[in-house]
Amino acid sequence: MTATRTPLRSHDAILRDATTLCAGQQFADALALLAPIVGETASANDAALAHALQLAATCASGAGEPERAKAFWVRCSEAAPDFAEGYRGLGATLAQLGQLAEAEAAYERLTELRPDDIDAHHHRGLVLQRLGRYASAEASQRAALALEPGHVGARYHLGAVLHDQRRLDEAEAAYREALAADPQCAMASNSLGNLLCERGRFDEAEEAYRQALLAQPQFPEALNNLAALFKARGRLPEAELACRLALQMRPDFADALNNLGCVLTALKRLPEAENAFRQTLALRPDFADAHYNLGCVLHTTERVAEAESAYREALRLAPNRVEAANNLGCTLLALGRLHDALAAFHHALTLRADMAETHFNIGSIMKELGELDHAESAYRRALVLRPDYGDAMFRLATLLISVGRFEEGFLLYECRYGMPGFAPHATQSMLPCPRWQGEPLTGKTLLVWQEDGLGDMLQFGRYLHALKARGAARVAFACVAPLHRLFAEVEGVDVVLSHEAALARANEFDCWISPLSAPLRLGTTLDTIPPPLRIAQCPSRVEHWRARLADLGAGHRIGLVWKGNPKHHNDAHRSLPMLNALAPLWGLPGVKFVSLQKGAGEDEALSLPACFPILPLGADLDDFTDTAALISQLDLVICVDTSTAHLAASLGKPCWVLLPSYDVDWRWMHGRDDSPWYPETVRLFRRGREEPWPAVVERMRAACAQWLGV
Repeated sequence: MTATRTPLRSHDAILRDATTLCAGQQFADALALLAPIVGETASANDAALAHALQLAATCASGAGEPERAKAFWVRCSEAAPDFAEGYRGLGATLAQLGQLAEAEAAYERLTELRPDDIDAHHHRGLVLQRLGRYASAEASQRAALALEPGHVGARYHLGAVLHDQRRLDEAEAAYREALAADPQCAMASNSLGNLLCERGRFDEAEEAYRQALLAQPQFPEALNNLAALFKARGRLPEAELACRLALQMRPDFADALNNLGCVLTALKRLPEAENAFRQTLALRPDFADAHYNLGCVLHTTERVAEAESAYREALRLAPNRVEAANNLGCTLLALGRLHDALAAFHHALTLRADMAETHFNIGSIMKELGELDHAESAYRRALVLRPDYGDAMFRLATLLISVGRFEEGFLLYECRYGMPGFAPHATQSMLPCPRWQGEPLTGKTLLVWQEDGLGDMLQFGRYLHALKARGAARVAFACVAPLHRLFAEVEGVDVVLSHEAALARANEFDCWISPLSAPLRLGTTLDTIPPPLRIAQCPSRVEHWRARLADLGAGHRIGLVWKGNPKHHNDAHRSLPMLNALAPLWGLPGVKFVSLQKGAGEDEALSLPACFPILPLGADLDDFTDTAALISQLDLVICVDTSTAHLAASLGKPCWVLLPSYDVDWRWMHGRDDSPWYPETVRLFRRGREEPWPAVVERMRAACAQWLGV
């Protein structure tokens, strides 16, 4: 029996069948058919195999094997140097692989072989744009348009390369020409929207993004851009929706996730924002903006050590990101690492010397380091760069007041009326009568309006008498309830009102003023500070507290306050950690202590063993009249920087104040252990920069022993 041999298929038949498979997207099967013909390495027959190599390269690309496709295209172009389609395919594959210089060379050869090939010029222009060779990219797109003026892709990409060169007028014209040729060119509408946003033409930009989405509803980039526009315009719910729609279309869209985090941050939904930024970084660990944005959220939520790490990573990835350098300095400042913070701010200035915020931050550090001249210069530089910089003006004002330069300091202090985050800004919009500017008061009715804290009112309540003495027919003081009884007996006050009652009667007044504006309007200097507020004592309350203290027996009586209001911006620094921080005082012989502490920390005095020489009375104090009556029966008050210090000093009672090492209030001046606001009454114990509280308390104990003669 003779075996039957299967006839070999012809070269042409294989090419024909492989072409059919390729057309049907059966790329792997087509490659398998072609393998015996083309092999995997160059051969002497490659010149005759140009079309087979072209087909194999096309199939390899379709099968997701770009490196294999590249090898076939290289063989094809080397074997047939004049085969134009080989260079077209090679250029496209190299561009896909990111090998841009080689791709540009392939397209250049293609344009030499086919000077009239529109797509060759167009695609060469795309590669040149990616290489940053904008002038050459522009020339390539213009060459394509010279051959076909209506080529939408070339017109659009001409706009893109002009946009990259910041030639915005020309870029806008090119985008609009592309859209005139094809109104459904979604990419052109989207890019036009971006350009219009840059130019501040937001209504037109929104319309452009909407046109892009009408042309191509599944266009997550356009949705994300629209979301950014909504956020910039304060339309946050719409911005959130646009981001989420973009993410429905493309769940791994890192830019949209980052944008969503920014929107959620603006909505103050910080845990959700943090989650969005962390998801972004899971997708793109090298996304500098997301690290920076995460740092901002962590900083806002007072996780400053984590924020520091986020800002440092942002700077590692984007060394020129000046906002990250500035914010890194802010976190280091919050951590108390002043010299590290100063270095970060100086680095930020090397990136952008005209950043007002950074000069402001340097001023704040210089103030804390006691370099007041440098601090003043930094604040003034910030104001030169941004004349409406309220925080810089306010800090400069308080700095000047703290060194006794009252005239300019209190004048600048009026800036608080232009700062939306400050209570005074709201006051002027609520009260219909004008603010008093120092004009004659004779015969007028004046409303004095409390805008600041209790201690401020006790310190600056001294001006009520002076205002009445200017000839005001009637002076009303609007304040919070704890001050009512005390100020009802103050000379110069005709009536004490709640804020609500004063607001209801505001039309009855000719003008109004805050007590903290009085030093400016009355021309106060360091040498002309009026005497402290004169507080009338309630005899029955004085007698009540004299009886309560009788049980202490003989000996000096010292009142104690060791914590302030925990809501105060600097309470972490000004308050003692606990009552036991004052324990060295317990050893002073013959001294009896009275707790005046109310609110936070009040229970600490109750929990001490009975053998400790301290009587807890804070819970029994109703208001400042009560506290004043109790203080009148003491020999000395020791306290942190709270309203009690102003009350005791106004009563003429010796008052020793523990001041923090950081952000000392301007009212205590700079570098003094006394106070011109309370001469011969207040003594200040300032905590040094690296000094622990126990060392300050020990200094106070030694001074107390000397004062008592024990």
